[in-house]
Amino acid sequence: MSKRIFINEQIWAKELRLIDEQGKQIGVISREEALKIANEKELDLVEVGPTANPPVCRIINFDKFRFQLEKKEKKQKKTSKRTEIKEVRIGVRTGEHDLDFKKAQALKFLKKGKKVKLELVLKGRERAHKELAWKLLNDFSEKVAEEGEVKIEQRIMGSPRGFNCILSK
Repeated sequence: MSKRIFINEQIWAKELRLIDEQGKQIGVISREEALKIANEKELDLVEVGPTANPPVCRIINFDKFRFQLEKKEKKQKKTSKRTEIKEVRIGVRTGEHDLDFKKAQALKFLKKGKKVKLELVLKGRERAHKELAWKLLNDFSEKVAEEGEVKIEQRIMGSPRGFNCILSK
């Protein structure tokens, strides 16, 4: 569970807004009285709204409540979509055939619904000709973009090792 939930004696507020096991609101009562009602029904007093004034507590079975929360969190994790970014690296001296291969690789990743980070790495004296490297990456990204319905999500930016940009479907 992501946050701490206080139950029974862990609740410190003197007055609580109490909700019974059927979901009916009982009202604002003292902590001791709420604990007494929960013990009579052999259930737990669980703080569900700690930020409210006074805090909101429910009389429920804590194990069932915790199970429902865990189930909800698992469902949220399952339904949330993470987009994976694949990298395609090229260099200034990369040959034409290799560029075609890298373009096909980038298109394959894009068809699978992934984002592609094109990275042009500069080594040694290549850093002195950054304008040529920028032009090469720009031409390569345009070649990839004209093959399919590809959009440039992040324009070409300088990085410590060279230049990069991000493409997506």
